[in-house]
Amino acid sequence: MYSEEGLKGIFATLRIEKEVAVLFAHSFWGVFTERGSSVEADHTAPLPIGGCSYIQGGTRLHLINETIGRCLDATAQKFPDREALVVLHDNVRKTFAQLKEEVDKAASGLLNIGLCKGDRLGMWGPNSYAWVLMQLASAQAGIILVSVNPAYQSMELEYALKKVGCKALVFPKQFKTQQYYDILKQICPELEKAEPGALKSQRLPDLTTVISVDASLPGTLLLDEVVAAGSTEQHLAQLRHSQQFLSCHDPINIQFTSGTTGRPKGATLSHYNIVNNANMIGARLRLQLKEPKELRMVLPTPLYHCLGSVGGTMVSVIYGVTLILPSPGFDGKKALEAISRERSSFLYGTPTMFVDILNQPDFSSYDISTMCGGVIAGSPAPPELIRAIINKLNMKELVVSGGQGSGLWAGGRPGLG
Repeated sequence: MYSEEGLKGIFATLRIEKEVAVLFAHSFWGVFTERGSSVEADHTAPLPIGGCSYIQGGTRLHLINETIGRCLDATAQKFPDREALVVLHDNVRKTFAQLKEEVDKAASGLLNIGLCKGDRLGMWGPNSYAWVLMQLASAQAGIILVSVNPAYQSMELEYALKKVGCKALVFPKQFKTQQYYDILKQICPELEKAEPGALKSQRLPDLTTVISVDASLPGTLLLDEVVAAGSTEQHLAQLRHSQQFLSCHDPINIQFTSGTTGRPKGATLSHYNIVNNANMIGARLRLQLKEPKELRMVLPTPLYHCLGSVGGTMVSVIYGVTLILPSPGFDGKKALEAISRERSSFLYGTPTMFVDILNQPDFSSYDISTMCGGVIAGSPAPPELIRAIINKLNMKELVVSGGQGSGLWAGGRPGLG
């Protein structure tokens, strides 16, 4: 077991200054615990025995045996009137009570149109209210969410959908130059003449249901129609009945790696995995000790990646944090505007995102006085950047998350996109 001083020495040999070394030690070693403002080793963790290389880390934080849906239910009951979700570009604001109501309707609607527990639903598009809604609604219904990179072209999309057997696909009409419907038609020409919900495709034999977020398109259902279809008390009762058969160990999310060393690989995550990863990130951020006004998080990272959907959405759901989405794709200026306007305390990002935010020409004009911490992940972060984030963005409680071999960031590395 390395002591705090020992770790400082290790990092010092890598030319990392003392205060950054302490921060890195805190972030990468789970056996470290917070004691006031200092970082101390957890001496209750056992040492290796008999020359074996296996060692068990800290166990003070108990694992949670709950589904994503039950976590949302509990938080909505505890903080019904607290703001849960703010999507600035969609002009959406929902309290936890309102979000739960919409999620339940959407989950019921998905079941009503013929999706069942274990079916795969692909969410293909940029950050949006619809993305969060589908993430939580699919979990409520036991449907496995497939996180599809919004930049995928037709061949990449075909590979991902066929690899996991997607039965449904949800997408907006357009993002930047991406015309999603037209891209899908390249591999699924039958869509244009299909009955909504009854697609029969030669190249995508599992795909039967295509849902459009924001436009009436041939062969598709509108997302609003799906939500409306699940709004009756009868359908909500069916949802509650089906939830009795969900387990926290059920698979609930498939995320694809970036594919830099071969074809993208689909990593299957369970409720148990997602809930506990999010719970541990929140604990590292000491969210359980914060005042409600401090629980406001700006999330410019993509939701199709774990940093967004687990570190963002699920941390919000478990800890009652207000999740603020500043833009559909990363925009450093929009992130700063959201921090200032929404009085945010936490900011997430990859190193490249933080560099862009810090280098905004009008950076000094934004009010960042409410900031106190956040998460940086996705790729190695140089010490100079860590210092700049702490000092210029006032993020004294910065957590460096992920790392080599980490199962948490199974979805690849998000860039500026």
